Amino acid sequence: MEWTGARYADGPTAEVTTWIDAPAEAVWPAVVDLAAMAGTSPELQAVEWLDGAGPAVGSRFVGHNRHEALGEWSATSQVVECAPPRVFAWAVHDPADPSATWRFTLHPEGSGTRLTEWVRLGPGRSGLSQAIEKMPDKEQKIVFVRLREFEANMTATLAGIKERAEGRG
Repeated sequence: MEWTGARYADGPTAEVTTWIDAPAEAVWPAVVDLAAMAGTSPELQAVEWLDGAGPAVGSRFVGHNRHEALGEWSATSQVVECAPPRVFAWAVHDPADPSATWRFTLHPEGSGTRLTEWVRLGPGRSGLSQAIEKMPDKEQKIVFVRLREFEANMTATLAGIKERAEGRG
């Protein structure tokens, strides 16, 4: 990831892509298996669907997270896009003013699938907002470091999805 000088209000993003040797229909179940995703992410520790729901627009889940510098927290998210086997996305906290939006897109490519994970910070407040308020002169660095962490975590998540979708995990 290159330095952009982005501020939180800019809605900065990070994106990671991988190619998976399986059709999108075979990759999709691994993308929407959020409980298994927790096993591959260094930060996401567990996920619980609320109200007996599963992956569908409007469904909600709670993600439990841990970060060395930020501590432990839980956040409720709502699925905002679910178009099998192409797009799965959710907004953290309030879908109208999310603290982050996460999206997976699946594109058939050759005999496999190009899988992309993308995240946008804000516009709603998050734990990062509190750090920025404490050190406003370091906002751009705080945002950059967090996006680099997201990029590393997403790389691990996509590797886990690839392994499961290709039948190796």
